[in-house]
Amino acid sequence: MKATGRIVPLRGAIPVAVALMLWETVARIGLFPGEAVFPPFSAVVGELYNLAVTGVLARNFVPSLQRVLIGFVAGAVAGLLVGTAMGWKPQVNKTLGPILSLLYPIPALGWLPLLLIWIGINELLPIAIVFICSFFPICYTTATGIRSVDHRYINAARSLGSSDLRVLVAVALPLALPDIFTGLRLEAGMAWRVIIAAEMVAIPTGIGALLMRSESLIRVDTIIACLMVLSIMCFCFERAFELLENKFTAEWR
Repeated sequence: MKATGRIVPLRGAIPVAVALMLWETVARIGLFPGEAVFPPFSAVVGELYNLAVTGVLARNFVPSLQRVLIGFVAGAVAGLLVGTAMGWKPQVNKTLGPILSLLYPIPALGWLPLLLIWIGINELLPIAIVFICSFFPICYTTATGIRSVDHRYINAARSLGSSDLRVLVAVALPLALPDIFTGLRLEAGMAWRVIIAAEMVAIPTGIGALLMRSESLIRVDTIIACLMVLSIMCFCFERAFELLENKFTAEWR
């Protein structure tokens, strides 16, 4: 089993390595007008190194990271609390369910014009976008997960004298964890996609703002380097929640 565990990641790395070699080859043989339009992979890595060494990457990455963490944590906590209340109490679900059904389909970036008027261009704007992006899906998956718990387990716990709070904490929430972690995992990556778009439109700092400045200077290597950072962060955040899910649910799932 251990040998198989080593082979599977290797197999996943092979297509990536082949794609990178094709990228380098196509750029080097000149199928495109020039390296300025389609730089080879090695040039992008070199530009990423330069951005890191000169501090440009850190000056733009750190603000984006802070906005994502604040917005995502706030949205996740609010979504978990409201979703738990909706999933556990039918009265709360009847009250908030129709409102959630109306607002949930609206894309997070669809709120951007309205937030520009209400909040203005400041640090709160991208955080609010990430909050909206995180809140609604996590609230929905949490409520759905709790409502889908088999009521036989809940009734059995109540018949043994457990209070409603004890049943919720010890039975309903643990059984709903797979659905909850699905929402957390998906929105952890989505938060990075949303923050980049918000920064590109309205914020002068961050990875999104660096992308826009690079576009105006026709620095394709910098653009691709920023996209690589975005891809890595999305992967890392989603992978972190996947590992947490396995840690908390593997023994009893």
